[in-house]
Amino acid sequence: MQSDHHMQNFHVSAGDRPEARLDSLPAKELLSFFEAPHLEREKRQFQYFIRVDLAHTVMLGEREILTGAQTRSILETLKEIETVGPEGIPMDPTHGSLLFQIERYLISRVGEHTGGRMHIGRSRLDQGPTARRLYKRSELLLVMDGIGKLRANLLDLAGKHHETIMPGYTCLQHAHPGVFGQYLLGFCNKLGDDFDRLAASYGRLNLNPLGGAGLSGTSWPIDRSRTTELLGFDGLVKNSRLAREAYYAAEVASSLSFLMSTLNDLATDLHLWSSYEFGFIETADELCGTSSIFPQKKNPTALEAVKFAAGEAVTWLSTALATFRAEGTGDVVMRELPLLDRAFVAASGSLALMSAVIQTLRVDEARMKRLAAANWSTATDLADEIVRRRDISFREAHNIVARLVRIATMTNLQPADLTGSLLDEAADELKLRPPRLDDETVFRAFDVDTFVRSRVSTGSVHPGQVSALQEDEANSLLAGNAWLDDRRKKLAEAEHELKRSVNRFIAAA
Repeated sequence: MQSDHHMQNFHVSAGDRPEARLDSLPAKELLSFFEAPHLEREKRQFQYFIRVDLAHTVMLGEREILTGAQTRSILETLKEIETVGPEGIPMDPTHGSLLFQIERYLISRVGEHTGGRMHIGRSRLDQGPTARRLYKRSELLLVMDGIGKLRANLLDLAGKHHETIMPGYTCLQHAHPGVFGQYLLGFCNKLGDDFDRLAASYGRLNLNPLGGAGLSGTSWPIDRSRTTELLGFDGLVKNSRLAREAYYAAEVASSLSFLMSTLNDLATDLHLWSSYEFGFIETADELCGTSSIFPQKKNPTALEAVKFAAGEAVTWLSTALATFRAEGTGDVVMRELPLLDRAFVAASGSLALMSAVIQTLRVDEARMKRLAAANWSTATDLADEIVRRRDISFREAHNIVARLVRIATMTNLQPADLTGSLLDEAADELKLRPPRLDDETVFRAFDVDTFVRSRVSTGSVHPGQVSALQEDEANSLLAGNAWLDDRRKKLAEAEHELKRSVNRFIAAA
C-alpha cells in the first residue's frame, strides 16, 4: 500500500501530457459541467473498473503480451488501489475519466514503461462499457432479490386469506365479490412477470465487450474468452463495433419501469383501501407519518413514497432512447445512462418498502365481507340461474336482473328483501318472459359465500382454486430463486478464478 509520504509527493508523470494532442487543459466550464460530474459517477463504479483492469492484465500476462514481471507489478499495484478505494488515490477531473485517473496513479507507482502497457488491446470504448455492465449486473441482481422477497411476503399473507371475501371493483364500482388472497396472488404473479423481464434483460446485459478495442478490434493476440470467464460474463459482444453499445440499458430501464408500475398499482390500491371510507386495511405505525395541523391523521407515508417514486419511472425508457438518439460516431460517454443509477435505487427502495408494508399489514376481514355483500355484487349469479332454469338467453336475463336492481335501489330495498315476484315484475316492465323463480333461489343468489364457493373455473376465487394459485406462485418463486442462485454461484466462481489468477502472478517472484 502507498504511504502518506508517497501520497504527498504524488507528481504529474509522463502519462499526464495534455499537450500531446491538446494545447491546453480543459476549460473550467467543461470541468464543472461534464468532466467532474462524470468522474463522480464513475467513482461509484470504482470496484468494477479495478476488476476489469485485473482481468485484462491477467489475460495480457497469460498471453505473454506482458512479461511476468510487468504483470506482477501492475497487479500488485491494482490490488493496493482496490484496497484504498477511490478516496485513497488522488483524482483530478482535469485528467479525464476514471480510466485515466487509475492509470495515472499506476504509472506514478510502477513507471510509464510498465504501467503504460496495461491499456494494450483495449479502448475506453470497451473498457468503460465493461465496467458499467458489471455495475448494472450487480444492481440488477439486487433488484431481483428484492422482487423475490416481496413475492415471498405476498405469498405468506395470501396464505392467510384464501377465504377472505372482499368487494371486487371495475370502474371503482362493485363488480363481483373477490377474495383477498387471490388479489395478493395476482400481484405475486405480476411480480413474477417483472422478474422474467429482468432475467431476459440480464441475458443481454451480461455479455463481454472488453477487447473490442475502439471499433475495429486489435492486432494484439488477446483472448476475449478468458476475460469473459474471469469477469463472469455469459458470452461475448461478438462484433467489435458494438462493444460500446448500451441499448441493453434501455431494455433494463423498460423492465424497471414495468416493475415500478406493478408496485404503483399495489400501493395505489392499498392507499385507497386505507382511507376511512374503505377501511379495509391499515399500515403499521412505523410506516406512517403524521400531520402538522390535523391531530387525528395517520398518513400512509410508505405507500405514498412508492407512488411518488413510480411517477418518474414512466419516463425511464423514453429518456434512455432519447439519450441514445442517433449519435452516430459519438463517443462512449453518449451511451452512458446515468438515470439507471436512480432507477436502481428507486426500484430497490420501493421493493423494500412494499415488503415492509405487506409484512405488517392489518386486514379488516369483517368489513371487507360486509361491504362485498351490501351492493348487489352477486347479481350475475341470479342472471345465470335464470338462464339455467328457464331457457332464457343471458342477455335477456341480464336485463331482467338489471331492472330488478333498479327497482330495489329506487325503493330502498336490500338484497335480503328481494323475492321471486319482484323479479317477475322486473321482467314484465321490460316485456320479457317472467322467470318465476322461488324466493329461496333469489335469496341464495345474493349470498356472497355461496357465490365464492360456486366458482368452478380455473383461477377463480373458489378456495380450492386460490390454493392452486398459491402453489403455482410458490413454485414460480422457487424457480426464480434457483435462477438467482445459479447466477450468484457462477459469479462467485468467476471472482474466485480471478483472485486465483492474480495471486498466481503475484506469487511468481
